[in-house]
Amino acid sequence: MTSSVEQSRKAAEALSYLSGFGNQHSSEAVPGALPIGRNSPQRAPLGLYAEQLSGAAFTEPRAHNRRSWLYRIRPSAAHPPYHRIDSGGITGAPFTESTPDPNRLRWNPLPEPEAGTDFLAGLWTLGGNGDATQRTGMAIHLYAANASMTDRVFGDADGELLIVPEHGGLLLRTEFGLLRAEPGHVALIPRGVRFRVELLDAYARGYVCENYGQPFTLPDLGPIGANGLANPRDFLAPQAAYEEVEGPVEVVNKFCGNLWSATYDHSPLDVVAWHGNHVPYVYDLRRFNVMGTISYDHPDPSIFTVLTSPSDTPGLAGVDFVVFAPRWLVGEDTFRPPYFHRNVMSEYMGLIEGAYDAKAEGFVPGGGSLHNMMSAHGPDRETFDKASAADLKPQKIDDGLAFMFETRWPVTLTPQAAHAEHLQRGYDDVWLGLAKNFRP
Repeated sequence: MTSSVEQSRKAAEALSYLSGFGNQHSSEAVPGALPIGRNSPQRAPLGLYAEQLSGAAFTEPRAHNRRSWLYRIRPSAAHPPYHRIDSGGITGAPFTESTPDPNRLRWNPLPEPEAGTDFLAGLWTLGGNGDATQRTGMAIHLYAANASMTDRVFGDADGELLIVPEHGGLLLRTEFGLLRAEPGHVALIPRGVRFRVELLDAYARGYVCENYGQPFTLPDLGPIGANGLANPRDFLAPQAAYEEVEGPVEVVNKFCGNLWSATYDHSPLDVVAWHGNHVPYVYDLRRFNVMGTISYDHPDPSIFTVLTSPSDTPGLAGVDFVVFAPRWLVGEDTFRPPYFHRNVMSEYMGLIEGAYDAKAEGFVPGGGSLHNMMSAHGPDRETFDKASAADLKPQKIDDGLAFMFETRWPVTLTPQAAHAEHLQRGYDDVWLGLAKNFRP
């Protein structure tokens, strides 16, 4: 291990968190840094600057309003002009360079990156929908990195970033403090929050959902009742931590799909104290409380929703984040894998570990599949044959962890995804040989 990885690991192992989704958290790295009884006193404590970071319009309903007050060494306004830089493999919506494709598509994992590739340089856009300038839709990115970000920081004005590690741990140094995200976790960086990604292993790979729309929230539980699915207390926010660093730091800002850069004379991760609910967090997917049938039939995948970004139509998400976590299958007289279906929603699926119960071959950790709206899909031939003849004893599914980004609009590919060498040719073949069994 390199010394930088060892240093990041030591920092990650010492972390403690604040718990609860959507809470009005508060934290200070130095006692007395948070003002009491007001947000913006005439003179903020300890010579700090008071600054509000708004993730929602001022006048949105209280239940939907996102904002945090930051008490920092220098205000965010103290920076030189930004200038356009090459965006590398990153693209933003609207995605107009390709024609939306109705075909079922699947990719192998990203190839190994060149030496010295950090998280930002290793981001690779697969596709998306909507329009970042209108704050609607989403984008799907993958990342592959073998170096930590040094002397540079990233922030996304276009949307929030849901990071899903598949291989290798990450230490996320944010304006609010530090988060550790290992495979099996997800980390969310809110819109506009600056952060740096350090590797906890020699190599890291995973997925990112960039949500342009309403911030992710927990889904309503309806008839499930008060408990179940992702429990709010399992979402962990960082304790305040700050950098007092002088010297050149590159700050990269994603704005309307393009990358812009400015060189600061200090680190912008200099927040000594903060309070509010526009905060980053990490969540362990293994804590998801799975709901499922105890009688018959496979439930709709909506029952596995961890987070949802609501749209202006009740029940219709801009994007859902869904996890297929370890669970028991006990349905009687039931085809237990996911059924054949066509869906008005578009589905991108990734695999974090193990195998997915509807695909026996070809779907591997780090890879992904895209089934755009109304594309027919379901179990492959081998899975169908096996499940149709299975002895329906109670069965524990605990050898895989898969997820899905499900969105209301078709996902249009980037040219690099449509023509990638790691795109699997012949994906349709997994459904060949589904025999005619009709016997009138």
